[in-house]
Parts: sequence; structure tokens; C-alpha cells
Amino acid sequence: MSKTTIPDRKEVPIEETWNLESIFPTVADWEAALKEVEQKTPELAKYQGRLRESPQTLLEYLKKAEYLNRLALKVMVYAGLDISTDVSVPEATARMGQGRSAIIKVAAARAFDDPELMTIGFPKLKEWMLEEPELAIYAHYFDNLEREAVHVRSAEVEEVLAMAFEPMQPNAPYSALTDSELRFKPAISSKGDEYDVGQSSIDSLITHVDQEVRRTAYENYADAYLAFKDTIAGIQTMAFQRDIFNSRARRYKSSLEASMSPSNIPEEVFQNLINVFKTNLPTWHKYWRVRRKALGYDQLKVYDIKAPLSDEKVVIPYNQSVDWICAGMAPLGEQYVQILRDGCTKDRWVDRALNKGKRQGAFSWGTYDTQPFIMMSYANDIFDLSILAHELGHSMHSYYSRKNQPFVYGNYSMFVAEVASNFNQAMVRDYLFKHNSDPKFQLALIEEAMSNYHRYFFIMPTLARWELEMHQRVEKGQPVNAAIYIDRCAEFFMEGYGDEVIYDRDRIGITWAQFGHMYMNYYVYNYATGISGAHALADRVLSGEEGAADDYLAFLKAGNSKYPLDALKMAGVDLTNPEPVEKAFGVLGDIVDRLESLIS
Repeated sequence: MSKTTIPDRKEVPIEETWNLESIFPTVADWEAALKEVEQKTPELAKYQGRLRESPQTLLEYLKKAEYLNRLALKVMVYAGLDISTDVSVPEATARMGQGRSAIIKVAAARAFDDPELMTIGFPKLKEWMLEEPELAIYAHYFDNLEREAVHVRSAEVEEVLAMAFEPMQPNAPYSALTDSELRFKPAISSKGDEYDVGQSSIDSLITHVDQEVRRTAYENYADAYLAFKDTIAGIQTMAFQRDIFNSRARRYKSSLEASMSPSNIPEEVFQNLINVFKTNLPTWHKYWRVRRKALGYDQLKVYDIKAPLSDEKVVIPYNQSVDWICAGMAPLGEQYVQILRDGCTKDRWVDRALNKGKRQGAFSWGTYDTQPFIMMSYANDIFDLSILAHELGHSMHSYYSRKNQPFVYGNYSMFVAEVASNFNQAMVRDYLFKHNSDPKFQLALIEEAMSNYHRYFFIMPTLARWELEMHQRVEKGQPVNAAIYIDRCAEFFMEGYGDEVIYDRDRIGITWAQFGHMYMNYYVYNYATGISGAHALADRVLSGEEGAADDYLAFLKAGNSKYPLDALKMAGVDLTNPEPVEKAFGVLGDIVDRLESLIS
């Protein structure tokens, strides 16, 4: 019997890691920056009560606040990236806490500024923008503040809310538990070989050709979470209580409104998604039937949902993935492609190593004064190519926003974040479908597409339904616990599986516990609206519609200088109505039909 193990972090080649030294060359430099933030943050208090003195005083304050904000963000991002790749290092854990504290202290010190801007009055602020041209860049910020003025509290309350941010972060204990302390039994192949199950290996194991590897990996992964179901449920309840506290403190009628209103997104966008999703569940039921037939199984088990449809795995080395992604994104122009390629091959944006202690999943992160950074565990297959394309979508969005907007607008809302990522996947998938006609490769592409849709257009909307109901239960003072969480989550997934998938109720019911996204107030629905908007925009570019590529690049460059729905309308898609979601289900249906014809 052999055993496949995951290497320690120190054993992975440097080219497979990201370039944290581009933020701070050494830990000593990081410590110096942290010290500067701590020493200079109290200086902001000197401006409290003085912002109404003159436009020049206001501008002086805003510049100092921006400098400290930018430095504190660098401090936090460096620490957060460092711990993501090896949660077992205690020094990195300590730095993460210090980095989080730094940004919270700056936020607390700035708590007076929005309330004080409101006392100046928005007509006066508009006059000041004419008198002091450097204030003009804040026009959209002031407009949004005026729109949300009823939800801005007094300076004292704002300071308390800012200081409460750190102790009200249940994602920290959740991450410590799930990334570091959960112990997974190894997966066992039909030949008795062992495979380490971990956050960085689970995705490759549940796509393994051997059903026993898939079964034991899936079950052992779920069982580790079930062993701590009460602890994780307690942490999850804290997250719901935090969201509700914040919504009530800011006078929103619900945590859903608190999530959507700051970005000027009507709640109908959320409800449209859920309604269209429920209506189109038969599309998923058909896919389960077609997949079972493609695999030649009498029954489709839940751990077979990502079983390879071919015995031969399509091996795609990292550099090949980069080449294909670049080719797929070519319609956006040479500049876009070169920036992306350099990020992947020269500038070390991507930490792709598989190592012990690496946190689960994949993400793109950074801040205004850093390059984008991508964390993933690249295992040389079609799914990892897709994940890389997805995270590069985020990274390129960040790159263009930061390069084309001032700091105040250099980020973008969660609502548009998943558009750019899924856009990249749609573009690359289209390129590969057109340029590799080998039936086995086509089958692998369909698997990748359906895996992507399964995550973003099945799991995430299902979790969004669960999240809505659980938030509402807590808001009404109704009881919640691990059993209720598991039971309701299982029922939602059972609707999606219909009679086509065989599952263990508790193991599908614990799915909510396996996603750190559940600690981000109403984030998961953005994946489904994102994939809908992405396919609509990709269709414009791929069909050769005049100006479509430029419109999309303008969307990337807009950052937060426009409301999210307005930025998307500028690019060519309106997510205030259900049509883009319905069309995305049409794309899903076409892929299912393509699979059915390929296996017939």
C-alpha cells in the first residue's frame, strides 16, 4: 500500500509561491510600517470638529486619512496573505491579528468624518468642490453619503461600530478551526492506496477517477465538519447575530437590506435570482440524469457529481494553462493579455503550490498599493485551469481599477466582483471549445463548465436560500442550532437533487459549514448574479459586437466610481431584471444538451 502526501511549505519551489516581498521586503519592514500606522493614527483626532473650517482643511484631512488607510491596508494584506499559505506558523497568526487591529484603529479614528461631512451639508460640499478642485474627485463619494445619510450614525456611535469590528469577526475562529485543527481521515483507493485529505487536496480527490477515492474523500471531509457541527454552528450563529446587530445599529430593516443598500442595489435583484433558480431546477435534474448515463452508473451518488467522464485525465501544466487563458482573453487586446501573462510568469501573482497548512479554496486579494495576489492549489487539470482563469478575472479587475481610479474608488463592490471572474472563464472556455476538437478534451471542457456552474449556479444559490432563511430566523428571535442548520440545508439541496442523486442527509446538510463565504453578509448570491452578467458580457465580445471589448474594459476601470448596476449597464447588461439569469440558465441547458449529444 502506498501513500500520497502533501509537502510542507518549506519544501515547495519559490516559483510556485507569490511575491510577498513586493509588499514589504522583510518582516522588519512590515513591523516598521505597523509602527508608523500606530504612531500616526492618533493625529487624525486633531481634525475632529474642524472639517467645516474650510475646503482646504477638509482636503488636508482627507489626504492624511488616505495615507494611513493605504499603509494600514498594506500591513493587513501582507499578514493575511502570509498566514493563508501556512496556518500552522504562530508568528504569522500573531501578525494577522496585528494587521487587522491596525486597519480597525484607523477606521475608529476616522469614525467622525462621515457624520461631520453631513453637518457641513451637501450643498456646501458641492460649493467647496468648485472652490477646491482637488475635492472634486469625491463627488460620487459625497453623493453616496447623501443617499445613505439616514444610516450614518453620530461620531460616537460610528467609533463604537468601528471598534466593535474586530471582536465581531467569527470568521477568525472558523478559519483557525477548519484550516488548522480539523483532522481528516485519509481517502482510500480501491487498491488500498492512501491519499491525504486536506483543504488544498479535497478538490482534486473528489474529481479522482477511482470512485472509492471520491467516496472516502467526500465522506471523511464531511465527517470532520460533522464532528464539530455544534462548534461551527455556534460560530455561524455569531456571524448572523453580528450582521443583524450591524443592520439594526444603522437602522436598516434587515441584514439583507444592510448588505445591498450601500451599493444601491434593490432587494429585487436577490429575489429575482432565487425565483429564477427555483423555476429552473428541472435543468439541474436533467443534468444529473445525463451525467449518470454518461458515467454508466445505475445510481448517481453525490460524490459522483464531479467524477471524470473519461478514464484519461486531461493533464494541463501550469504554463499551458497560462497560454490558453491568454489566448482566450485575446479579444480584450494585447495590453490586457501581456499584463495577465507577466503576472502569472514573471511578477509572481500566483501562489499555486500544494502544501500542508494551506487554507482551503482560492482567492484573489491585494490592496491599492500592491499587485494582485492569487492563492490556489494547482493540480494540473482542467478544473485548476478554470480556477486560475477565474481568479485572474478578479486580479485584472483589481489591476485596472487601481490603475485608473483614485484611492477612494480603487476597489469595487462584491456585487460586480464575480462578473469579471466568470467572464474570464466564459471567454477561455469558448476558445478551448473552438480550438480543440478532440472528443476527450471536449468532454473534459464540459466537465469543467458544469463544475463551474455547479459551484456558482447550484451550490451558491442554494446556500443563498439557506442564508436568507437562517438570517430571518435569527432576526425573528427563533431558535437556531446545528440540527436546524443541517436539516434546512439538506432540504434545500434535496430540492436541487430531486430524485436523481443519492445522498446522505447529514453530509449534504453540513455543506453550509464548509464555506467561509457564509461569514460575509449575503455574499454567496453574488456568484450567481455574477455568472449571469459575465455570460451576457462575454456574448457581446464573442459575437463581435462593436465596442463590446472597450465597454468591458471601461467596466473594469470604473472601480467604485459608479454604482455597480450603473457600471454593468455601461458594459451592456442590466441585472435589475431576471432576463440575464434566465439566459444563463439557457447557456447551462445548452451545455447539458452538448453533453447528451456527445455521449449518445
